[in-house]
Amino acid sequence: MKGWLVLETGEVYQGAWHGGENRAGEVVFNTSHSGYEEIATDPSYFSQIVVMTAPMQGNYGIEDEAWESRQLWIEGFICLEIQDSERDQAWKKRLLDNKIPMLTELDTRHLVLRLRKGGTPWGALVQAQDEAQAKSLAQTLIDKKKTLDKDWVYLASRPAPEVRKGDNMVGPRVAVLDFGSKENILRELQNRCSEIKIFNSRSSVQEIMEYNPDGIMLTNGPGDPADVKVAIGTVKELLGVKPIFGICMGHQILGLALGGKTYKLKFGHRGSNHPIQDNILNQIYMTSQNHGYAVDQATLPDDVKVTHTNLNDGTVAGFYSEKRKCLGIQYHPESCPGPHEASGLFSYFVERMI
Repeated sequence: MKGWLVLETGEVYQGAWHGGENRAGEVVFNTSHSGYEEIATDPSYFSQIVVMTAPMQGNYGIEDEAWESRQLWIEGFICLEIQDSERDQAWKKRLLDNKIPMLTELDTRHLVLRLRKGGTPWGALVQAQDEAQAKSLAQTLIDKKKTLDKDWVYLASRPAPEVRKGDNMVGPRVAVLDFGSKENILRELQNRCSEIKIFNSRSSVQEIMEYNPDGIMLTNGPGDPADVKVAIGTVKELLGVKPIFGICMGHQILGLALGGKTYKLKFGHRGSNHPIQDNILNQIYMTSQNHGYAVDQATLPDDVKVTHTNLNDGTVAGFYSEKRKCLGIQYHPESCPGPHEASGLFSYFVERMI
């Protein structure tokens, strides 16, 4: 069956269609060699079609314990080849069960070079008889998708509060502002805390303070931080009142609450092999990343010091303010693509900030 990826900028890529329904989204690429199930269940990929640079996907099957949330969030899955043998079709079947379209047998190298050079476009995956029909179907889907509420964080956030007991009975209580959290962030907190309470992204200062937490976690999430409603003002009021740790989207929201600005990266950072210089733990290590925006260092207040740097492009990967008791990390310290050094930042938050 013929399948097509159509970009809003006019480029068209034909491949083999493996099923699912026609869908539109932002087209991004990920350089990880494994982790397709974690990627698909990461809420940070809300409304995105993912292109995998590693050629073979689905080759080690599936495992429910690998899920990072309650559902699959991606709008499409593109790779050179997907495991589709008599022995194992598990990943393909999981995508089909969730009606997520799959496209293979296209020049993913050429496509990724296009995304690196031209930036992140909107696009659509469609099944069609020819290119003309594919373009027509794609444009309709893209136009409709663009009418979605721009506060993607709110769409990915839990609708109601949730309390989870921790493993450390003498540990702190932490309020988690859910921007579209990965499960592993919550697990890392539970390992160190007596209890955590997860709040919707638009929760008020009063709701959070009524819980009387020892500290506050701002999680990862999808979209443009400047489009997030309520949370920036909430975090601004909590600064200096309670220790705050922000990860990825949480880092960006924290930057905006501090009076800084964010900007869109040309093609984002998505993969499990990004080197970081960490001046808090005094190490250099590889990290997992998934974001399309960054904090502008020049706009941060003088008492906020940049403590982490992305060694690929020099962008801000973390900052800290002792005065305002806040730590922001742009990558995913809860995700360990090999080394585990970054997970020490959770201990730093619990032991030194709280």
